[in-house]
Amino acid sequence: MTDKTRLLAGLAIVGLFCLTLLFVETESVRSASARYEGALSCKPCHLSPKSGAQFRIWESGPHARAYRTLSSPKAKLVASEKGIESPWDAPQCLKCHVTAFGVDEASRSDKLTVEEGVSCEACHGAGSAYSGRKVMQDIFDGKKDGAEFGLVAQSEKVCLKCHNQESPTFKGFDYSEMVAKISHKTPR
Repeated sequence: MTDKTRLLAGLAIVGLFCLTLLFVETESVRSASARYEGALSCKPCHLSPKSGAQFRIWESGPHARAYRTLSSPKAKLVASEKGIESPWDAPQCLKCHVTAFGVDEASRSDKLTVEEGVSCEACHGAGSAYSGRKVMQDIFDGKKDGAEFGLVAQSEKVCLKCHNQESPTFKGFDYSEMVAKISHKTPR
């Protein structure tokens, strides 16, 4: 083997090593740089009964109306009792009535709107890194760990971020009962 051949072989190995590191690094930081894409980004793959109709279930449920409830007479009364003039503008209300409240603009797509209320990514995490069809299929098939892509595992802890005693309308929270009301599983 000539010196030139050895040099080229060495460079090729170093190059492959660097590409491998880049891939591994990219995989591990995906969730840290994930953006909130909005419910309409989830809709195409989660609309039909074959896929579980998750979008339709969310759209007809209470979370999709969470922001709108802030303009109701009851919300205005509750806010007034707390010294809040307009609940639809108040951070202490918005933190639980919209998705990604307080997240910097660079981490939110312009497709994400406050009007969609508490949408998919409020519970499942910012979706840009896991929303691709191939990644979702690999997660579904158990080939990849969704957490590496920012997909949040559902648990009582996720719900209790908002359904807790900080809420002025809190009347208790039974996780099993409530999660059954909004269940939207993917059929096998």
